Amino acid sequence: MKIIRNTILLVGFLSTLQGISQEILTKKEALEITLENNFGIKIANNNLEVANNNKSIYNTGFLPTATVTSGANYSNNNQTNTPQTGAATSTTGAVTKSYNASIGLNYTLFDGLGRKYNYQQLKETYNLTELQARETIENTYLQLFTAYFQIARLSENKTNLDEALSISKQRLLRAKYQYEYGQSTKLELLNAEVDVNNDSITLISAKQQLSNAKRGLNIILGIEKVVTYNVETEVVFNKMMNLEELQQKTIANNSTLKQNEKNIAISEFNIKVNKANYLPSLALNTSYGWNQNDNENLANAFQPKSTSSNGLNAGLSLSWNLFDGGSTKTKVANAKIDLENQQILLEQQKVTINNNLKNTWENYQNQLFIIKAQEQNVLTTQNNFDRSTERYKLGQITSIEFRQAQINFINSKTAYNNAKFDAKLIELQLLQLSGDILNINF
Repeated sequence: MKIIRNTILLVGFLSTLQGISQEILTKKEALEITLENNFGIKIANNNLEVANNNKSIYNTGFLPTATVTSGANYSNNNQTNTPQTGAATSTTGAVTKSYNASIGLNYTLFDGLGRKYNYQQLKETYNLTELQARETIENTYLQLFTAYFQIARLSENKTNLDEALSISKQRLLRAKYQYEYGQSTKLELLNAEVDVNNDSITLISAKQQLSNAKRGLNIILGIEKVVTYNVETEVVFNKMMNLEELQQKTIANNSTLKQNEKNIAISEFNIKVNKANYLPSLALNTSYGWNQNDNENLANAFQPKSTSSNGLNAGLSLSWNLFDGGSTKTKVANAKIDLENQQILLEQQKVTINNNLKNTWENYQNQLFIIKAQEQNVLTTQNNFDRSTERYKLGQITSIEFRQAQINFINSKTAYNNAKFDAKLIELQLLQLSGDILNINF
């Protein structure tokens, strides 16, 4: 019996040392790691950089274009010249060389305001991409803390199961003493052994679930982290506004609704861009060029051996597509339909999100009530378990009755734990719907 007692003490001491050595991953640290390493956030930031490049002045057509061209030609031909009077003359290996170089500048002075509307459309596209990146970060926040609080839930449930196993082991030890001294039956001892085995199996399963949850969190963190760390299990609820204030905040800040509004703005500019094709375009082009021609074999003395020219050229060109077969008309009509679809989609999203907000708010209020009820259940079952423990030691109740009191106590603690974290996750959903999840300190 002394060996069994010493073994239990040694296991408890080693478990304490292991708990001390484990790293604690705080919510703040988890958030910092995620913002730096999460794959989805990295892609969103890259997309935002692309959109920023697209709205640059270099991608709008507002700047002129400049080109430099140059060339050289060489020819070596046999020539025969036959005048109207006189004999024909032949030249073998007539060499001609020519050189040219020019620099040109072209600028569109007016294109029906197409460039202006296209530039504004690109800026709205950047704003849309920025909102998409924000939505990605909001979703990542929700995924991160859903996974984080799931680990906290499983950690506390595991602690409850550790406690249950410890109680069952103490009961088994007591049953062994009683059986050896003839104070209980073999059946009591076997029941205690079965309960220890069942509690051990349940605890092993809980540990596996906890390890799996930590590996799932690693994916969100974007790093490979050894799953021996612990997390913060304390839950602090934020002071939430009433439903009416939440609805107003959701309409003003919800990222999905804001994206729909940007899509409407983009569609409006798309109509203007296509209408610009109805107007003429005016372009300026200017160049400075140099040309050189050398003729090494002259047919007569009056033909120049070399010619050279250089100078400035400038011109204006006006283009007006009076009729393009109806292409512009079709594009404008389709752009107007697209705008109407975006407006309909915005109204649909408002109804859907408002409905989700009401459902989530109601679930949150119910969950807060459940927390209070489960908290009272914990106090009741703990009181019942404490009394059952004393009565069991005095032999006033059976091991089955004691086991039932133990199960009720552990189950009530688990139910309270689950209710607490369920309410926190619902709170996170409310914060995301109202567009406030990025403004909360975790």
